[in-house]
Amino acid sequence: MNRKAAIILGVLIGLVIISLALAAGAFYFYQKEHAKNIQLQSQITELTARQRITENKLEESKKQATEFQLKLQEARAQVEILTQQVDGLNNDLTQERTARLKVVNSLDQINTDLKQQKVLRQDLEDRLNQSEAEGKKIKDQIKVITQEKTDLEAKIKNLKPGAGGVELGKVVVNLDKESANQATKEAEKFPNEPSRLEKKAEESLVKPLEGKISVVNKEFNFAVINLGSKNDVKIGDEFSVMRRGKVVGNLKVEKVHEAMSAAGFAAEFKDNIKENDVVQKVK
Repeated sequence: MNRKAAIILGVLIGLVIISLALAAGAFYFYQKEHAKNIQLQSQITELTARQRITENKLEESKKQATEFQLKLQEARAQVEILTQQVDGLNNDLTQERTARLKVVNSLDQINTDLKQQKVLRQDLEDRLNQSEAEGKKIKDQIKVITQEKTDLEAKIKNLKPGAGGVELGKVVVNLDKESANQATKEAEKFPNEPSRLEKKAEESLVKPLEGKISVVNKEFNFAVINLGSKNDVKIGDEFSVMRRGKVVGNLKVEKVHEAMSAAGFAAEFKDNIKENDVVQKVK
């Protein structure tokens, strides 16, 4: 009996000890969990404060983002305006470059035309100089012919009736008997007028004024001849254009210089008249 009570008592004491141990362990774990809860609560509070700060920063960032979005839209609008202006400037530059290229091409063409004009002018000057030299030569020949004509007229006036032949320097006029008698009768009848013989002799020596064509302008229907005021050429004088003894056209003097003249011709003769053709003054 006492043994059973001792055993029961021992068991109760063990259960008490175990309960106390469990209570102590539970209290220990409770304290530990309570400390953890306090630490976690502190961390939650800190995290909440940080969250609020972050939310404030986020709100501020949203405001800044909105401002940046507005500025970005304004910048895009300005970029679009600038792009349009740049496109306009590019178009203007393209037009300016095109215009400048046209001007450069025009200048090149003008320079080419000037060079051609210089060459033509030099060629024309050379021809004019040649024409002046030929004109001077022809003028000297005309002076010689005029002098010979004067001498011939003087000798014809001194012609005696009944002469069968008259020798005038290098010119010899042989007359038959009938012609000599007729000349004598005409001389006796009209002592103050030259006989037909004299006229024929004069006409045989006096030749029409001749020259050459230096330049032909078919666009404006005129030609330049190597005869001028020093050859007694006047405005309105008419010339026949000769080639191989045939008349191929007519010229009418419109402008006179000292050693050359400009003469117009009808459009129908533009294909017939050529340079170096002989021109002969119409009487």
